[in-house]
Amino acid sequence: MAGLKELRTRIESIRSTQKITSAMKMVAAARLRRSQDLLTKAKSYNDGMLTIAGRLYKDLKEEAQAGKDVVYPSIMQPKAENKNYLLTVFSSDRGLCGSYNSYILRETVRRVEELQREGKNVKVLCVGKKIGDALRHRHPEVLFDVLSGVNADYKEIERLLEPILGAYMLDEIDVCEVIYTHFGSAINREVRRQQFLPFELDIDPTDSRYDAKIDNAFFEYDAFKDKIFNDVIFMLAAADMFAMFLNAQASEHGARMTSMDNATRNANDMVARLTLKYNRLRQGAITTELIEIISGAEAL
Repeated sequence: MAGLKELRTRIESIRSTQKITSAMKMVAAARLRRSQDLLTKAKSYNDGMLTIAGRLYKDLKEEAQAGKDVVYPSIMQPKAENKNYLLTVFSSDRGLCGSYNSYILRETVRRVEELQREGKNVKVLCVGKKIGDALRHRHPEVLFDVLSGVNADYKEIERLLEPILGAYMLDEIDVCEVIYTHFGSAINREVRRQQFLPFELDIDPTDSRYDAKIDNAFFEYDAFKDKIFNDVIFMLAAADMFAMFLNAQASEHGARMTSMDNATRNANDMVARLTLKYNRLRQGAITTELIEIISGAEAL
């Protein structure tokens, strides 16, 4: 009977865990939907900002080709020597999201070691405690800072950008790359590495969206084009960083939802197997007791 009591305790424990994982799955699903909505809205904003910046960039390039002196924004000007690298890595603050953080750590370590073999100075800005904790054991010398509790708020991303842009303008870093997880779906995501600084604006000059004339309307500017372009390019850079952060956050919620769904299913399977084992043991114990009663009665 001790075996039956142990099985009952295990079944109750697994059912309690199953309730927790099921609740976490629902919470992650709700957060994933909000992140997807933010991603959709951010994409529309980014497209609009890119159109404005691309139109100005195309005009300035044409003026430069005509012989006019054009000064591009400081974040677009490459450094003379790409010696100092800053890797900005987006991960999660909490676990229970499957292999989400491990893939990010693998790509981060691979890139750090690759740059170190090339003789570069590497620092890593970790947005999320998990990647920071892991790097403290693998490469503590490269840690620049670890930020936790960053929410999907545009103002927070702007505050995140301040030290990065400041270090670039003061020539403390030459290149900034971002490692994040691009969101495809709840079960489809990809770890990507993207250069952030120097900021590159790659547009197709033949695309009509960047023309100074649309139908019969011309675009006119109240201020100097290079001044407007300088302001717009900083806004576009912030929008790009925000989009990468939203992708990372949506990927985290998708990974956690999938992981908790698998955990709930596994708990259900374990409860079914243990319940079957419990019923067999209980049936065997009852049969044994009946045999003992019958044998005792016959002996009398």
